[in-house]
Amino acid sequence: MKKFLLIAILFLAACGGSADPTAVPQPTEEIAAAPEITAEPTDTAVPQAAPTEASAVNTLVPEPATATAPPTAASDTDAEPAATEDAEETAVPETEPTETAVATTEAATAPEPTSETTAEPTTASQPPAVDPGEVPPVISNEYPDNNDKSGWENRINVPAGFDVTYLGRVEGHPTSMDFGPDGLLYISNQEGSIFTMDSSGNVSTFASGYNTPTGIAFRPGTGQLYVADRLKNENVGGESQISIVGQGQLIGGLPCCYTFLHAANGIAFGPDGMGYVGVGARADHGEILDGSGRQDELHPLEASILRFNPDTGEVSVYARGLRNPYDIAWDANGTLWATDNAPDYGPPEEVHRIVPGAEHGYPWYDCDTCFSPPPGVEVLPPTYTFVPHSSPTGITVYKASQFPSNYYNNKFVALWSAF
Repeated sequence: MKKFLLIAILFLAACGGSADPTAVPQPTEEIAAAPEITAEPTDTAVPQAAPTEASAVNTLVPEPATATAPPTAASDTDAEPAATEDAEETAVPETEPTETAVATTEAATAPEPTSETTAEPTTASQPPAVDPGEVPPVISNEYPDNNDKSGWENRINVPAGFDVTYLGRVEGHPTSMDFGPDGLLYISNQEGSIFTMDSSGNVSTFASGYNTPTGIAFRPGTGQLYVADRLKNENVGGESQISIVGQGQLIGGLPCCYTFLHAANGIAFGPDGMGYVGVGARADHGEILDGSGRQDELHPLEASILRFNPDTGEVSVYARGLRNPYDIAWDANGTLWATDNAPDYGPPEEVHRIVPGAEHGYPWYDCDTCFSPPPGVEVLPPTYTFVPHSSPTGITVYKASQFPSNYYNNKFVALWSAF
């Protein structure tokens, strides 16, 4: 039997294939609250972890004995994540910084999209994806108690040959997770902490003092954990940032926080060794938030995927037009994928194959109060869509070998189902 690990009951839907969850702590650290950023670079850091007396042994992720290089690859709505299972897919197809860097409006270095770059990605070096069969629908809408492990295991439906096992649970609302070089699973929660979970489901607090961390990722070949969270959690005029645990702020001044949900979100490191982060828009569909219905002047870094230097914090725009790209992931062909939360008027939710330099939709939508793109601007359609308001959040690409070969390079998406 193929096995899934389940943490905090995450439920996944596969794009271009089918399968399900993953899931499931040691060192203890406390961090000082994030300082407000200024217009100039500063050395003041956000999370500076300090071990407590009750701490376990490690106070920070250890440097691995042998650094592993970043992976190489051939080229080829709105929500804080939580458990759900109501949504249904409606469509198929597919180091150390010396100073704090303030986000700049530097022009993108990504190439202009061409017919070549907008073509469908080439297939991975594994058998093509096939549909392994339908998953039976959930019978009851009543949720088991949090401590009812077997109740949750039995509620989650997976294809034949797969099995779901409850591994563990963290307090609060989990938002992002990544495996560290020490083999532990690191989990951030909406309440501002980062936990570790071991293979037996034991949980420890690793760091705390953040303001709604929504993205965490280890830089390959290092023990550095990068965190995306908020500095100023305000609906208008908010700010988000990227920091490194134990070292402080790397990038400040990023757009935030429409409906207190859009901000700097999921982080992923690319085949080029650079960091990438999705940043949400400051409005629902590009309007000014004063009730006038006028179109807002876009912030240079909002509604985009940003590329950043993990040492210096230098930022450029990799792709635009994503209303709230909650999570991003690289596939085996070196292509970046992003989930995107659609506007409140109810169009389908989206997953995009990201084309460098291209416009992927925001703020140009088809509704009575929406805006049309300027002449000469080509807007790329989504690669996959889901039912309205299912709010796709987490995304991961399966690149291991334990599942059947037809699952290789498939995208797995978590749906939050906000309303």
